[in-house]
Amino acid sequence: MDQSATELDPDDPRIRLADATRRVIDELASSTADASSYLAARDLLEQATAVLRARDHGREYEHPAEASLADFGDLSFVDYSPFFGVLNPLAPPIKMLVGRSATDTDVVGSVVYGDAYEGPPGCVHGGVIAGGFDEVLGFTQARSGQPGMTAKLEINYRSPTPLHRELIFRGRIVGVDGRKIHTTAELLVAQDGRICAEATAMFVSMKPQVFERLMHERAHP
Repeated sequence: MDQSATELDPDDPRIRLADATRRVIDELASSTADASSYLAARDLLEQATAVLRARDHGREYEHPAEASLADFGDLSFVDYSPFFGVLNPLAPPIKMLVGRSATDTDVVGSVVYGDAYEGPPGCVHGGVIAGGFDEVLGFTQARSGQPGMTAKLEINYRSPTPLHRELIFRGRIVGVDGRKIHTTAELLVAQDGRICAEATAMFVSMKPQVFERLMHERAHP
């Protein structure tokens, strides 16, 4: 399998900053430090915010951040995804893998969720799992060559999904009916293969003019 969710250099300073921010979020989710430590950390974060606020701002809108709307041949769009994005500190992130050949229909995502994603004690929040399925299956259906938007997503939660353990999303296309792309996926624990959840989703391919309108509106709010 090839890891191919981003073309950015791992040493890109933006990635390093996003990783550092993720670590702060993870620490805050479980820290029992005293008040003075929280205040000291806050002061440092406010300094970091001031550094960035004083610099130029802007964001390229060449590609969408949602996997379901992107051409599978160009993966740069995922950099800001709230699930895949190495530049988005809200993302775990899910590391996407794809098959080497056109006959390999599976799309695989590997992820470890930390304390910031907790729902039931020691387990991943069900809403986080749903969002992961939506993005992974969006990535999957884009392989149809006519990517679209989620029309229906159904999830069957089979067993508790553990935090701090490698999990695997595995998605595949099961059929295409006109503009409708049907997909399925499962989420399992990498170590023992236990299935935590299963999902089915239907996507509807987007007309080019609708996509262009959305991109224009995003770039010119």
